[in-house]
This record gives sequence, structure tokens and C-alpha cells, in this order.
Amino acid sequence: MANPTSRTRSTGSPARRTMTAAARAAAKRAGRPAPPERGTRQEAQARSGRTLLVEPPANGWEDPPEPESFEGEPEDGAPPRKAGRSVLTAVLGVVLAAALVAAAVLGWQYRQGRQAEHARGEALAAARKAAPVVLSYDYRHLDRDFSRARALLTGHFRDQYDKTTKAVVAPTATKYHGVVKATVTTPADGGAPAASVVSATPDRAVVLLFVNQVTQSTRVPEPRLDLNRVRMTLTRTSDGWKVSGVDAL
Repeated sequence: MANPTSRTRSTGSPARRTMTAAARAAAKRAGRPAPPERGTRQEAQARSGRTLLVEPPANGWEDPPEPESFEGEPEDGAPPRKAGRSVLTAVLGVVLAAALVAAAVLGWQYRQGRQAEHARGEALAAARKAAPVVLSYDYRHLDRDFSRARALLTGHFRDQYDKTTKAVVAPTATKYHGVVKATVTTPADGGAPAASVVSATPDRAVVLLFVNQVTQSTRVPEPRLDLNRVRMTLTRTSDGWKVSGVDAL
């Protein structure tokens, strides 16, 4: 009677063990590794073909590291990109500030030019009106003539005019019955009076006028005509343009 224990411990039939031994011997002769046994092939298939489930650790998985930035390290010899941006911002700021200053200056110059041009016309008209009044008088109504002239004057020149007319002009005109009539020269063809603006700013202007003065008195038998060139300075005041200086050229 066969022993059952010996059959249970056997790993295969005698024929199979013989085939395995023969295969090993053939592989050894051919220089090739012997084919793995059945149990080994099953383990390899389990490792390569099966999905293994791994339990997570008690503390959880750690987060993967952050990916590195492409702007991490500058190239050798190249300035950092942040520094380059700061320099560019500073340059743009300077350019913008310069542009604003230039625009403000140009705007101010434009306004000054417009105001000066407007002042030229006003000062020229005021000079043409003031010259006949300031440079004329009649001994028969000196106070009236001098008062009208003072209304067109301003500043230090007005004080000087008062002193000169009271100390010199009035006594002489009264004594010799002096009469002086001044007019701005007008061309024979009837054009504009001979006056032009030498210089002008929004608050000050210099005007050159050609003035004819006809003088009569007991000292001369006939009226005398004087052709004068007068440089008149005018200043803008709260009451309009006033004469602040007169020079005979």
C-alpha cells in the first residue's frame, strides 16, 4: 500500500521532473539561461502584470516640490530681469516728465506770444491817442490841458510831468501866450498814422511815433513846424494802457 504522505509532498510527476532536468541540461549546453520554473514565471507575471495597492501613510503624502521658474537664474554677465524693468520704468518716467515740462513751456510761450500780440495792438492805439494830448497845450486853458494829459500818465513819469508843467511850461506859456498843437504824422495818401511798435510784452510796450508840433507865441512872428520822432513807453494798469515815459529822438 502506497504511502499518502510521500504523494502529498511530491512537486510533480516523475515525467515532469525528468523534462525539467532535461531542459536545464539543454540550456546549459546551449549557453542560455534555463527557463524559470512554473512558480517563478507566475511571480514575474504577478510583478509585471498586476496593479499593487499601496496603503497611504498615516501622516499623508507630502506635496511634490514646486517647479522651478524659468526666470530663476540670469545668464552669466546679464543683469537681472527685475533690475532691467526698474531701469526701464525710471527712464520712461524721466521721458514723461520731460515731455510734460516741454509741453508746459511751449504752452506758456504760446500764451505769452498771444498776449504780447494782443498787447501790441492795444498799446499802439493808446499811444496814438495819448501823443496829441500829452504833447499839446494852450496858455488860455493850461489847467484843463494838463489835467487831461495827467489822466493818461502813470508812475514816475506822471510825477515828473506835474513838476515840469508847473515849474517851466506854465510860466513860459502864460508869459508868451504859447500854444503848441501836436499831431501824429499821417501819410499824404491818407494811410494809417506813422507809428509802430518797437517791442511789446503782455504788460509793457514801446512805440515809436512821428509827431508834428506847430508852435505859436509872441516870440515868433509865424507858426513854427517841428517834425519830431518820439519814443513813448506804455504800461498796462488796472485802468488800461498808460504812458510811463516819453523821449524825443
